Amino acid sequence: MVRARGLGIEVGSGEPGPLNAITDVPGVRVGHRTLINGDGQLRRGLGPVRTGVTVVVPADGSLGMRPVFAGRHRLNGNGELTVLEWLRESGTLTSPIGLTNTHGVGVVRDALVAAEVATRGSGELYWCLPELRET
Repeated sequence: MVRARGLGIEVGSGEPGPLNAITDVPGVRVGHRTLINGDGQLRRGLGPVRTGVTVVVPADGSLGMRPVFAGRHRLNGNGELTVLEWLRESGTLTSPIGLTNTHGVGVVRDALVAAEVATRGSGELYWCLPELRET
C-alpha cells in the first residue's frame, strides 16, 4: 500500500513512529474483532454472519476522571456518532471510542459502560458516556 509520505506528501509537522500507526502514540491502545461465520443463503438466527467491532482507548487511566481533548468531523450525514453534542460543548472525550455497524451500536455502548463499571470499586461514583461511531 502506498502511503502519502511514500509519495513525498507530509501531513503535519510530526514524525511518524516506528510502525506509522496510531498505536505508536504512548498510552493509545486499539482492539479489533471480526466475526465471520457461515456461508450461503441468510437464515434468520443462523447466519451467515459478517460483523466486527474496533475499540480505540486514547489514553491510559480512567478517561472519566481524566478526559482527553477531542474534536469531531462528520464524514457523511448518515453514519451515527454518539456524544456529538458533548464533544461540541466540552471538547473532551471521556470514554474509549467504539466503531461498529448500525445494529451493533447499542451492544457496544453497553459493553463499554460495563467495562468502565468493572474497573471501579464497589460503591464508587462513576460517569461514562461512550462514544460510538457507526460505519
